[in-house]
Amino acid sequence: AQGHGAKGDNIYEFEIEFLEPVEPKPVCRMTQRQLNITVQKKESNWWERLTKQEKRPLFLAPDFDRWLDESDAEMELKEKEEEKINKMKIESRVPKDPFKHLKKGYLIMYNLVQFLGFSWIFVNMTVRLFILGKGNGWFLCLTDSFYDTFHTISDMMYFCQTLALMEIMNSLIGLVRSPLIPSVVQVVFGRNFVLFVILGSLEEMQSKPVVFFIFYFWSITELFRYPYYMLSCIGIEWKPLTWLRYTVWIPLYPLGGLAEAVCIVQSIPIFSETGKFSLGLPNPLNVTIQFPFVLQIYLIALFLGVFVNFRHLYKQRKQHLGPKKRKMK
Repeated sequence: AQGHGAKGDNIYEFEIEFLEPVEPKPVCRMTQRQLNITVQKKESNWWERLTKQEKRPLFLAPDFDRWLDESDAEMELKEKEEEKINKMKIESRVPKDPFKHLKKGYLIMYNLVQFLGFSWIFVNMTVRLFILGKGNGWFLCLTDSFYDTFHTISDMMYFCQTLALMEIMNSLIGLVRSPLIPSVVQVVFGRNFVLFVILGSLEEMQSKPVVFFIFYFWSITELFRYPYYMLSCIGIEWKPLTWLRYTVWIPLYPLGGLAEAVCIVQSIPIFSETGKFSLGLPNPLNVTIQFPFVLQIYLIALFLGVFVNFRHLYKQRKQHLGPKKRKMK
């Protein structure tokens, strides 16, 4: 090597005749401070010394931070062997799942179908909002989009939200590690209640502008959630998608909950007028359970559910995006 020393620029070189044969191609690594050359023995055995000559060369000094004597080397080798054996024992105790690939394939297909469904909803609503009404004026386009949202999108939303019931089953039978209660709160007592009971049963609600915002907030959230889960099934993590999955919900989840609450408030007078879903108990009680009263209680439960799910999602965000804790050796 060419270097600058006490005597100016010089070419420095040295030769070491090892005690036994070594691999002909050493591994070299250059740093700002030094050149590291790793030379591998041809046969893994213990040498009495490094060089053929008994007297160690003056320029050669051992690095005691990396030094191992024969007993240390044997101990290290023994520990590695024990660790390997223990790992094999643990793996042998874990029963192999014959349906592992089938379950993974099902989860990939489920998340893919949901992603495609909500993508169709999002794209359809966006196209109608920003493109189809260009020539008719922004306000008219906005009004038409609000009025026709349910009639245009409802079939696909029914399909996606009915299919979402599988998330409860997946959690219940252990296919995914998601907790059961947040899934039930969000799917059954959240979206599906609003979609099937409120919007699906009242034609007067289907042309309300709030329907547009409910469907739009739901679809944007799922555009990032389902692809994230789909890639997780095959062990792939794309950091921008992970960030979006655990960040986009922060504004969208409260806005979606607010839109659902507005929808319920607007439906209460209609249910009061029609008496739909109100339950009259037989004599001698002669009491009627008014459905609008149930909706008022549901409003309180809705905000409690938003709080529970918000806290759950915030904990998940800290786990996936927070600073990683270093493991102590």
